[in-house]
Amino acid sequence: MTYAFPPGGLPDQSVNPEGRAIFTDAYAFIPAITMRDIVTSLLPGWENTRAWIIARPLSGFAETFAQYAVELAPGGGSDTPDPDPLAEAGLFVATGRLRLTLDGADHDLSAGSYAYIPAGAKWTLWNAGEDVAQFHWIRKRYEDVPGLNRPDPILTSDQAVAPSVMPNTDKWATTRFADPDDLRHDMHVNIVTFQPGGRIPFAETHVMEHGLYVLQGTARYLLNKDWVEVGPGDFMWLRAFCPQACIATGNEPFRYLLYKDVNRHPKLAL
Repeated sequence: MTYAFPPGGLPDQSVNPEGRAIFTDAYAFIPAITMRDIVTSLLPGWENTRAWIIARPLSGFAETFAQYAVELAPGGGSDTPDPDPLAEAGLFVATGRLRLTLDGADHDLSAGSYAYIPAGAKWTLWNAGEDVAQFHWIRKRYEDVPGLNRPDPILTSDQAVAPSVMPNTDKWATTRFADPDDLRHDMHVNIVTFQPGGRIPFAETHVMEHGLYVLQGTARYLLNKDWVEVGPGDFMWLRAFCPQACIATGNEPFRYLLYKDVNRHPKLAL
């Protein structure tokens, strides 16, 4: 199994700069070709690291989460990865080997590994190999609820979790890293898989915000009123209530890493 990641580098001068990137009131589409070296960020507290910050809270758009694609050179990493003590994290490894130390325990991560890190946990992350390591990082401020403890850490992988097939089809399945019935979780990070020809057979329109990073395959994806051709490394960023659907194309599965906020009452006032 392979997992897409930003290509970096810089296109040749012969490439037509008229791109496919889209930013609207309802969604943003950031194609892989735009995720180049010159748009990376360096992060305080991180060594030999660069990041593509592909989503951040924006007033009047999507406000619950930030999403990064992070690349660690050999020896790169951090003992102070997140400056926000209220932030929870979902880490999904695309390539390489990582050493996660979580509340004093060491864990080795490789391609396909997923780690959920609760708010308030003490963690460090370092490249444990001789090659570049790449991972996707989703950050959200945890919403505490009276009577509910914070979730436990999760350490698993794409390979270890059996996909849950959707009703009435064998072409649409979801790999759920957290128990959807566990109300302690206020965000889910899943992998959604469509076999060729599979589809979302209606325009989903719902309160959850989304980040969708295409890991594999191709599709036609409905974003609000627009059908967009998407493929490996493309990112879709949807605000609440943006209609969405898809039809998988090509000869291989279409898979994407999905973020959504869940299990909390909407705030009625700031």
